[in-house]
Amino acid sequence: MHVLSLSVAFIMGVVIFTSKVTAHAADKGQDKQASAPSGGGGAPGGAKGDAGAGGKAARAAAKSDDAGASAANAPQASAGASSAGAGSASAADAGADDDAGSPLDYAVIQDDSDFPPNMSDEQKASVGMGKVPIHRDGRFRSPFAHPRFGPAAVVKVGLVINNVREYNIQTGSFEADFFLSLTGDKPMGAVELFFTNGHDVNATVLADTPTFKSYRYTGTFISSVDLRKYPFDTQNLTIEIEDLRAGIDQIVFEPYQERTSLDAQFVLAGWGVDSIAARAYKHLYPPRFDRDDLYVSRYKFSLGIERFATSAAFSVFFPAYVIVLISLMGLWVGADQLDVRTNAVAPMLAAAVFFHYSLTQSLPATGYLTRADKLMLGVYVSLFLNMASTWAFLIVDEKHIETIFRWARAWVPPVTIALMLAVSLI
Repeated sequence: MHVLSLSVAFIMGVVIFTSKVTAHAADKGQDKQASAPSGGGGAPGGAKGDAGAGGKAARAAAKSDDAGASAANAPQASAGASSAGAGSASAADAGADDDAGSPLDYAVIQDDSDFPPNMSDEQKASVGMGKVPIHRDGRFRSPFAHPRFGPAAVVKVGLVINNVREYNIQTGSFEADFFLSLTGDKPMGAVELFFTNGHDVNATVLADTPTFKSYRYTGTFISSVDLRKYPFDTQNLTIEIEDLRAGIDQIVFEPYQERTSLDAQFVLAGWGVDSIAARAYKHLYPPRFDRDDLYVSRYKFSLGIERFATSAAFSVFFPAYVIVLISLMGLWVGADQLDVRTNAVAPMLAAAVFFHYSLTQSLPATGYLTRADKLMLGVYVSLFLNMASTWAFLIVDEKHIETIFRWARAWVPPVTIALMLAVSLI
């Protein structure tokens, strides 16, 4: 048994050794084939040469396939370019000025041929003879005109005020937070909104599609102030919008009345809402450069606010009437108490001056009289009538003092009341 085991082990060792030698020889043969030149004459060299020739043929075929693919794709690319060009033209006709390019891209420099031969030098100078880019096609010569845009996009503008803060009657400024929507009847192209009466305006884009755009804006705006009816005045807070570059040949705004409103919880301290309105109109700037003849479409939102009547009456009219009534009490003081009669008027005159001063301090300077100014003029005239009746005691003879006393007491109060009513109503 032992001898048999040794014999089996010996035979297995021989088999393993023989297989390793055979594998090593095969590896060396492959190395020789790899190092043999491709043009050699033996069978291995021929095989290698065939392999090399096959590789070259494969590469040549690959190049040929690539070239064929390129040639096959070329008509498709050309067709695609033609389709893109046709699409661009269609988009331009539809109003997509992005595809039509910038108006300045196809403007030409103005020269003498752009003026009629019978135009005088003065007329040419008024139009402008500078070497500015113009458009010889279309209604407008301005470099910002866009004759290739097609019909202008009609855009409905909706505006919803969220809140108004920090209204300053002296400067007419206020802070507003509002939503703005643009709904076009065709693609609008690139829209760059500009607020002509605003500054520090921040925008959040909510939606931006060719025919619909939505934003939320916050900013500070300035409106004119009309104080003729103060303290029963109504002020209009306005927000004015136009496109920064596009004129009426590209975009025309229209107010979207159904989408113009206030938030349900809108409140402005000290004021009530009087009206909400919106309109659009064409605006032409004074010539900013030669051939500047392009109108722009402007949208104007207006929020009318009014003071609360009760607050206005008690803060302005009530103190004025109190001053006048107290001064009239001195008319029942006789000439024998002239110092008491005088003291009933003089302090009221000082009070009227200080009260009028406090009113004007809260308002901007104006070139007209407000209703409060007219009221205070009535107060001054009433106090003057009262003081004149007192000064008469110092001028006339003593025998007429009693007559003046009765006359002043009979006529000054009704004249004063009529005067105060008149200035209160005008």
